[in-house]
Amino acid sequence: MVYFFTNLLGTFLLDEHLRIVEELLFKSVQDYLKKETAEKKLWKTNPSMKPLPLEKLPQVLALFRDQKYFTSFYQKNLELTRQALRDSVSEDQLIIQAIANISEIDKVINLLCKRLREWYGWYLPELSEATINNEQFLSLVMEKKKEELLKDLSLKETMGAELDTIHVEEMLSLAQETLHFYSLRKKHEGYLQKVMQKYCPNLLELAGVTIGAKLIELGRSLKHLALLPSSTIQLLGAEKALFRHIKTGSRPPKYGVILGHQLVQKAARDEKGKAARMLADKLSLCCRLDYFKGEFKAKEYRKELEEKIK
Repeated sequence: MVYFFTNLLGTFLLDEHLRIVEELLFKSVQDYLKKETAEKKLWKTNPSMKPLPLEKLPQVLALFRDQKYFTSFYQKNLELTRQALRDSVSEDQLIIQAIANISEIDKVINLLCKRLREWYGWYLPELSEATINNEQFLSLVMEKKKEELLKDLSLKETMGAELDTIHVEEMLSLAQETLHFYSLRKKHEGYLQKVMQKYCPNLLELAGVTIGAKLIELGRSLKHLALLPSSTIQLLGAEKALFRHIKTGSRPPKYGVILGHQLVQKAARDEKGKAARMLADKLSLCCRLDYFKGEFKAKEYRKELEEKIK
């Protein structure tokens, strides 16, 4: 009886006494991943060979305790680990990194805008009160002089101080650098749009770029999202409120990050929880369609949701 046994080093032919009579050593990990090729070569010369029975495995493994195999095992295992690390990088990790950076950019923008509003308030405090949107505030500071802003605000004079050019230019420098963060944020959103269009088109269509990417981040992967029940997807992002409810008996949360979705925002105040539940049901289906490579049905789901919410 002739057996064959394959491990990281190669494919080995064993006689009935479990001694190695022939071997085909692998030159790289790629050869090991395609081990069927080596096994077929041995099978052509030994068509009667059979796979090694499990009960004989301990005896065969003892053959490889010889020190002459140690170096090869170490090098092949190291190479196999490197290959596994390379293969582990997927769209999930890339999407998570991009949306996490967008969240951090938002924090930086809010912090810098708060500082600029306070700083610029010594020069023209009326502008900050009249302009709520941060990006619009930055654009006005950069594009218009004090006289033009006073005219736009229908003011003859300001309560701000008359500052030298050196002070104003420093404020303008901060405004310009902060606007660059908005440009970077838009680039990240465009990048996510392209990646998610190929990877999860249904989720992208129904949830949008930001909410869809946040769901993948909170769910850790599209696969995990596809396996989660819709009730869990509904509450992703509301973990603190959920744990507080469990611990103190406070009111349970009705929605997480999907609260920012247009369909939930359009719903009446007392119907937002119901709208979030219906949206989570469809998002769960979209995740499963994307992960298991199903058809594109997100537009149908959106129309159905819009009709129900109306």
